[in-house]
Amino acid sequence: MIPFVTILIILACAALAFFVLIQNPKGGGLSGSFGSLGNQVMGVKQSTDVMEKGTWGSMAIIAALCLIAVTMYETPKEVKEMQKQKSGAPAQQQKAPAGK
Repeated sequence: MIPFVTILIILACAALAFFVLIQNPKGGGLSGSFGSLGNQVMGVKQSTDVMEKGTWGSMAIIAALCLIAVTMYETPKEVKEMQKQKSGAPAQQQKAPAGK
């Protein structure tokens, strides 16, 4: 299940990169690239809203998927066995090196 969630995270990151790169910080963005056609079909304000909502939405999806991945993660059996061995064995004291 973790590989599936990881793939979803990667896809959401690609969508976030798309939304960030398509925006123009000076207000042109998607609506400026299509000329007057973009203004007639979507409108300047509406295209900016769509890009901003897409950015925030993809960031929220990435955060949620990361939290899901962390909660689903299981410690491998080898690590669990090593932890049991360390906790079950008495602590050994290290001897100081012999004087020269």
